[in-house]
Formats: sequence, C-alpha cells, structure tokens
Amino acid sequence: MARGNQTMVTEFLLLGLSETWEVKVLLFVFFLLLYTATLFSNILILSAIISDHHLSDSPMFFLLGHLAFLDLCMSSFATPRYLFDFLAQRQAISFQGCMAQIFFLHLFGGGEMFLLIAMAYDRCVAICHPLRYASFMSRRHCIGLVLASWAGGLLHTSVQLCFTISVPFCGPNRVDNYFCDIPLVIKLGCTDLYPLEVMMVTNSGILSLVCFIALLLSYTLILSTVRSRGPKAASTCTSHLIVVTIYFGPCMFIYLRPDSRFMIDKVLSVFYTSVTPFLNPTVYALKNKEMKAAMGRLLQAWLLAR
Repeated sequence: MARGNQTMVTEFLLLGLSETWEVKVLLFVFFLLLYTATLFSNILILSAIISDHHLSDSPMFFLLGHLAFLDLCMSSFATPRYLFDFLAQRQAISFQGCMAQIFFLHLFGGGEMFLLIAMAYDRCVAICHPLRYASFMSRRHCIGLVLASWAGGLLHTSVQLCFTISVPFCGPNRVDNYFCDIPLVIKLGCTDLYPLEVMMVTNSGILSLVCFIALLLSYTLILSTVRSRGPKAASTCTSHLIVVTIYFGPCMFIYLRPDSRFMIDKVLSVFYTSVTPFLNPTVYALKNKEMKAAMGRLLQAWLLAR
C-alpha cells in the first residue's frame, strides 16, 4: 500500500525486552509462571464468587469479581502472543494486530482504573456511612458502577485509537517492547507528533494522575476512620495503596512524558500489564476470610470431583 512515493507500514517488529538469548529464556520462564499463576488465581476468585450466593450478593465481592475478570483480560491481551512468538521465533505483528493491542490495553486499563475508584468508593461508604451502605450500594448501583467503568474505558481507548489509526506510518517499524502501545507507536509516525503527544498526555497521563489522586484521597479518608480499629485494618489499606501505586506509578511515568523515552519504560510497562493482575488477587481476595473460605471450599470440591 503506497501514498505518494512513501511505502506505508503493514507490520511492526516487536523487539521484546532483551536481545540476549539467555535473558530471553529467563523472561520466557518468568512470564509463563506469572501468567499461569494470574490465570489460576483470578479464575479461582471468579468461580468462588459465582458459586457462592452470599459472596455474589455482596457489593464488595461483586466488584471484586469484575476486577478479577479485568485482570484476566489485562494479562491476556499481549502475554500469550509474547510466549508464542518466543517459541516460534517471530517478531512481526500486523498493523491491525498492533492497533488491536492498543485498543484492548487501554480498554482494560482504563476500565480497571475506574473500577478501582468504584471499589474505593464502596469501602468509603461501608466504613464511613455503614447505616446507609445498603441504599448507597444496592445491586442497581453496583451494576451502574461497573457499566460506567467499562464505558469510561471504551471512551478512553476509542479516542486513543481514532488518533493513532489515522497516523501515516512509512517507516521505521521497530517497536521497542513486547507489545504495541501509543508512546512507542506514535514515535514511528511520519507526521507532526505534537498533537498526538498532547492527546496521549491528556487522555492517558492526566487520566492516570486524576484517578490516582482520587484513590489516595479515598484511602486517606478510610485510614483516618479505621486507625482506631487496630493495625490489621490499617495494614489492609496500606497494602491496597501499595498495589495501586505499583499500577498507577508506571502509567503516570510513561504517559506524562511525551517527548522522551527511557530504557526503564519497558520494565515499568510489565508492572501494570502483568505484575498488578497477579498481585490484585493476593491483596484484595486472599486477605479476606470469607473469600479464603469460599476458595477453599471450591478447591476441595474440585479435588473431590476428580
């Protein structure tokens, strides 16, 4: 496909995280184990919530189930392809495949940001206004929060994709990561990059920053309320804050810098695409007694069924 005398790019080359064979093998084993553990833990959480009516009727676990589903999606948009391409010794991804990765990354990533705010709101209401919790977090309101999270993610990614897909790419076509993302792809465009960089900062960077500040404020309010209930409640909130920082920190670092890229960006991208979906079950589910009991019953039922 040609435009004037320029040959348009029809595929991109994913350079991965390292060029050294030994490091590539270690990364393959790391991602394989991490992805397997992420699949198992999040599927177990989803199954436990669905099979236990008490959990599925609880607003907190209803939202947690959707977080587990988003984590499954987030960890699966690029990692399986990365593992397969390593075995097949392939680096190329089609233009359509690259745009699809950008779409799903920001759909699931944006949706998870909004859902984390909904979960923080749920905890704020439960702790600060316990007598009004049932009316504030009815099933209708919970469904509305989940739909709003998906709608926010869809709007966020649609704006990104509309700008990116209209960019003329005439070479080079080397993406310095194991998946396609906007900061790396727009750098390859044969056009004025300033409007694209402003769009990225506004739509991804500022969105991450605003959501992170909202979460910090909500957890600060929760911590100030539960500090009298002992160190365990404070420890739970602190662990939530740590995981939230691991997720939002790299996002803000990458998307709020439109004019420069660093080698560490590739490492940081692993945190919000692969590490956080693995950590979320541990922080949000395994510290809850009801959730652990439901997961134990489900595992026992699976073992007896065999």
